[in-house]
This record gives sequence, structure tokens and C-alpha cells, in this order.
Amino acid sequence: KIIPITDAQMEYATEVSNQLKAAGFRVELDERSEKLGYKIREAQMQKIPYMIVVGDQEKQKGEVSIRKRTGEQLPNLNVGALIESWKQEERDRK
Repeated sequence: KIIPITDAQMEYATEVSNQLKAAGFRVELDERSEKLGYKIREAQMQKIPYMIVVGDQEKQKGEVSIRKRTGEQLPNLNVGALIESWKQEERDRK
């Protein structure tokens, strides 16, 4: 699930979503105007494995902030590195 902090990051969040979809991942973009904490809690309750939080800093650097369902914060990555990391994770599971 991709969670933009405000509507100002919606365009970048949409770009990230499109790149992940093109790489073959199931992605949901949370476009609601709810508070960030609410969106994150809701995603955790839905047992979504990864939340990608996008704010101004991430947008400027061309990165994404990755948070696991458990609340663990992973290091920020650019989208290409994230795709490669997830594809490697898929290969390791098989």
C-alpha cells in the first residue's frame, strides 16, 4: 500500500505505484485525505505486508520510505532498488 503524507505527494505516489505495477506487484494507492497515523494503523489491521510512505523528503530524493506490517522501519530506497529487493525476496521464497 502506498501512503502519501499529503495531497502534494500524490503525483509522486502515483508514479511509484505505476512503476511497481509495471514490475508485476500488487499495489494499492491510498488517495484518501485521512491522517497519516490512521492510514498506517488501518493498513496494519488489514495485514498489508509493506506500506510505502511518501513525503516531501522522499519525493525530492526520488526514494520511498518502507514500513513493514510489524512496524519495523526499513531504510529508504529508490524505486528501482525496491523492485530488485522484492524480486530477490520472491526468488528466495521459491
